[in-house]
Amino acid sequence: MTALLAALLATILFGSSVEGRAASLVANINVGSQTMTVSRSGQVLYRWSVSTARKGYFTPRGTYRPQWTARMWYSRKYDMSPMPYAVFFHGGYAIHGTGAVRQLGRPASHGCVRLHTANAATFFSMVREVGFGNTRIVVTN
Repeated sequence: MTALLAALLATILFGSSVEGRAASLVANINVGSQTMTVSRSGQVLYRWSVSTARKGYFTPRGTYRPQWTARMWYSRKYDMSPMPYAVFFHGGYAIHGTGAVRQLGRPASHGCVRLHTANAATFFSMVREVGFGNTRIVVTN
């Protein structure tokens, strides 16, 4: 396949050339509304309730790329708490599943972005599929 044909195919599939395209997967986390909106190639696919940092803790704001992932991680800092389908985006901060689903939609974490484990699995798979370089995590107030 020629480079021109590959670029044309990418434009048809993704809306722009491979070399210059923006992140194809974007997770917008709104701390104020406690929601995470996932878009792929500009199209909103999911809007999920999350829990970010409770009083006394902080969820970092900004734009990040995933740094690493773990299908199952245990927090050494917080009593080996399980963090299924973790997508780490800023040091020890991650988007991950939780069993505390009743708290979703309000601040409850030590700073991570918690979501329903099934939703975390979906996001985890999407990140692994498109790659870290094609994923953006945006955390706003």
